[in-house]
Amino acid sequence: MPSASFPSHAEIAASQLEQLRSLLAELFPGNQFYSQKLNAAGITFDVASLEDFSARFPFTTKSELAADQSGHPPFGTNLTYPLARYNRYHQTSGTTAAPLRWLDTPESWEWMVDNWSEILLASGVEPIDRVYFAFSFGPFIGFWLAFEAAARLGCLCLPGGGLSSAARLRAVIENAVTVLCCTPTYAIRLAEAAAQEKIDISDCRVHKLIVAGEPGGSIPALRSRLEELWHGAQVFDHHGMTEVGPVTYQCPARPGVLHVIERSYLAEVIDPASGKPVCAGQTGELVLTTLGRTGSPVLRYRTGDLVKCGGGAHGVTRPTLPCACGRYDMALEGGIIGRSDDMVLVRGVNVYPSAVEEIVRGSGGVSEYQVQVTSSRGMSELSLQIEPSPDSADVAGLVRKLEQSFEAALALRVPITTVPFGTLPRSEMKAKRWIVEENPKSEGRS
Repeated sequence: MPSASFPSHAEIAASQLEQLRSLLAELFPGNQFYSQKLNAAGITFDVASLEDFSARFPFTTKSELAADQSGHPPFGTNLTYPLARYNRYHQTSGTTAAPLRWLDTPESWEWMVDNWSEILLASGVEPIDRVYFAFSFGPFIGFWLAFEAAARLGCLCLPGGGLSSAARLRAVIENAVTVLCCTPTYAIRLAEAAAQEKIDISDCRVHKLIVAGEPGGSIPALRSRLEELWHGAQVFDHHGMTEVGPVTYQCPARPGVLHVIERSYLAEVIDPASGKPVCAGQTGELVLTTLGRTGSPVLRYRTGDLVKCGGGAHGVTRPTLPCACGRYDMALEGGIIGRSDDMVLVRGVNVYPSAVEEIVRGSGGVSEYQVQVTSSRGMSELSLQIEPSPDSADVAGLVRKLEQSFEAALALRVPITTVPFGTLPRSEMKAKRWIVEENPKSEGRS
């Protein structure tokens, strides 16, 4: 059932409670991780309401899951069924720690494909579309689910693993691809490669960019840049995680807003410090319970993603009217604002990567950039290296504009240096633009 078909928040909550009770009944005693965790805490498994669940059940953290896999290698004990039931393996990207390994049963995998199908339908993808997947098809879950969902929809699906950027561009043009799936950073990289290789993409048939892996798809300046580079193609954002699957999709009526697929996830937004629910319009950490991934579930999982909820989340004041798109699902204003572990405190100012991205992309004329955060005498300093675009006529003016923008937006003086085009690293997966030395987060957070 598509989330858009729920006629009210009450209908969503009733469905969530029914699924939650079924999930908990299935977990015990087969799932050793949650059986031991909840028994040790004296938690009874009957749930009177969603509020009762949030009040009594503890959070699940990534560090807990990592410790479980370390103590019970290689897959840990968060498995509801015997190992022979599982036929899918993926792992997290491991950008901040050792990767988590994640197994799925055929039933759990189909549940996630269903969720990706909803994302495709919300984006307007149709069976006549030809969809190109510009990613490596490695153990990172990436667009694996999207590929299967698009194939189920009837689209012609083209894998781009193992090819150079130029080869991928030629495949996009020669096969009359209409939808391109990749990270926002790699969509920029492909457009740069087209210019370098003298490949004309102005007449290619790509009319939609479905992006994920980074928060850039919901940042207005980056969206505009992508639409410019791809000659008017619509940018459609979504987000997900290996541990939970595909979670959100861009609101069809309000670009920059992500809807949680609440038919599949119980979502909460909490204060990261206190763990208490926040009110609508406040920024907090997204907490998710996977209602249908029974083989390897997470209960009240602290994702680390910072969001601003516009309504529809459990524990958040719900609006009485639906979104402009007709949905009652939880709406995340501005998409994923950042991650709680990505924020750095620079001279008393909370700085998130998404804020820096908005400033840099909003300036125009920057092909790539890298942020360096250093600590000196107990204070953190932030500086930037930028690659001006090859067609930037006034590099000194671009630097001045950026410095002024940082001062106006963040009240910070940010030193900016330039490097030749092509100097900074590119990636088809998550961009690694931040270099943080000596853990400046130790100053504290506010």
